[in-house]
Amino acid sequence: MIRKIAITAIMFTLSILGINAQLLYKISGKDIKKPSYIVGTFHVAPASFVDSIPGLRAAMDDAEQVCGELEMKDMMTPEGMQKMMSAMMLEGDKTVKDVFSADELNRINAYMRELLTVDFTNPMIEQQMGKMSPSALAQQFTLITYIKKNPTFNPQDLIDNAFQKYAQEKQKPVIGLETLDFQINTLFKGKTLERQKELLLCMVDNPKYNEQMLDEMAKAYFSFNINKLQELMDEKENNQCDSTPEEKDELLGKRNRDWLTKMPAIMSAKSTLFHVGAGHLPGDNGVLKLLSDAGYTVEAVK
Repeated sequence: MIRKIAITAIMFTLSILGINAQLLYKISGKDIKKPSYIVGTFHVAPASFVDSIPGLRAAMDDAEQVCGELEMKDMMTPEGMQKMMSAMMLEGDKTVKDVFSADELNRINAYMRELLTVDFTNPMIEQQMGKMSPSALAQQFTLITYIKKNPTFNPQDLIDNAFQKYAQEKQKPVIGLETLDFQINTLFKGKTLERQKELLLCMVDNPKYNEQMLDEMAKAYFSFNINKLQELMDEKENNQCDSTPEEKDELLGKRNRDWLTKMPAIMSAKSTLFHVGAGHLPGDNGVLKLLSDAGYTVEAVK
């Protein structure tokens, strides 16, 4: 279930073009004078993992600018943080007690006690999390699960931040493919409340499976085991917990196609290092295939 619910927060790389263990690709040809690069990231990977990706430091030096899914500093402004917090909340004066039945809330509380040792019967937890939407709760539960497994996790020292911080230090431009408002809508507003509830209950009803899936995906990413990642992301349970084709396209394919309307002009203007959630790279609707179809040469950097 972690694959279906938390893929907005944790994107992993797969492979096309017959390459089995690469995260970094060079983009050349067509009308660009100097190659650009694209690297698939794992959004909770530490900044230090940059040095584990072959050729990445050289690509960072070579590129004239950095482009992420969004410009990270937009998230850190008071306005950006307020937008994010507001989007994570249920509408109006609703709380989890209003949107979940007594039985559903009992199942969520049981899950929370295992994860946090406390649940919504605790006044402080109710105050802090009781107005969160199901999508926001799922994201928070996923992050907490990961942190429990990785106690050295530092939210201020993550791989996506590292690229943009490095660019700023070198006085290189930093830009984004999307706006903060768009990402907020994708993360928290893209599903109906009923569908959000359904997916959250998939998570809380299957904690051992969730934890195992998260462990396996993290292990596969950090060991560059692309074939294993493909297998994990393609796994289906043939029930309501599976992402629908429409949901997957909204999260990945549709955004990839939109990026391909922007990337050519960006690369023509300056050699660029793109860093995006690695789940955006593979497949027929993946960025690598779309770039190739558009006439660019896409090569793995070894």
